[in-house]
Amino acid sequence: MTTALPDAAIGPVPVTPRRGVPAMLHDSWVVAKRNLRRMTRIPEIVVFGLMQPVMFVLLFSYVMGGAIAIPGATPSHEVYIEYLMAGIFAQTVTFAVAGASAGIAEDMTKGLVDRFRSLPMSRAAVLTGRTLADLVQTAITVVVLALVALLVGWRIHDGFLKALAAFGLLLLLGYAFSWIGALIGLSVRSPEAATSAGLIWLFPLTFISNAFVPVSSMPGWLQPIAYWNPFSATVQACRSLFGNQLGPAPDVWPMQHAVLVSIGWSVIITVLFSWLSVRKYRRAAG
Repeated sequence: MTTALPDAAIGPVPVTPRRGVPAMLHDSWVVAKRNLRRMTRIPEIVVFGLMQPVMFVLLFSYVMGGAIAIPGATPSHEVYIEYLMAGIFAQTVTFAVAGASAGIAEDMTKGLVDRFRSLPMSRAAVLTGRTLADLVQTAITVVVLALVALLVGWRIHDGFLKALAAFGLLLLLGYAFSWIGALIGLSVRSPEAATSAGLIWLFPLTFISNAFVPVSSMPGWLQPIAYWNPFSATVQACRSLFGNQLGPAPDVWPMQHAVLVSIGWSVIITVLFSWLSVRKYRRAAG
């Protein structure tokens, strides 16, 4: 004789997410590999991601390089490419935020959240894995961009180790901004909206900075904003570490301590926006 099960026994078995740092790291690596495999299957993502920064290098250096005056130097292509590259590198790693926001928004609209909910995995791993995969893609882009820059005349003057530290600061800033992209991707309803939302605020951030022109050429009321911009701190730190600093650094605290300020901004952004993103994700998946 068959005994009927009570109604409470019918239905999906509740899944308890795995907890603890080791479980989160393992699950994050699994999600990161999933995103990296997707990147290799759709190489257009990498190719088109490389085209924009390469175009910026060529256009800024050859079209505008002879017209922009750098304090203490005669305007020329060679001088400006030395000044420019730290800004282009920083712009490249921060513009990756648009890809991060669009990718997460696409995963949300395709129901990936629902599939991950059915697995006993760390909730934070979904976003951490995504941002780690974006970091790998950003690193590849930076390597290719550095090779292009070397071809058009950019040089490192203070040794390999300092240059490596500069690239580390750039990737740290890019990783921090990928968490801003994660929050944007979780907050909009479509990948198209995520792409627009991920880029629109980056243009004033990158141009109200020391990336492309000296801050001293800006209106007086705008200069403090530019100097305290996290983007400016990373650019200034990289110029110093690459040996591309033309003349003394501006006599303002964030520029005099650019490496420390760059690290501080990146850590603050990472901690704040990772917490906000995971909190938003748990609500969406809850």
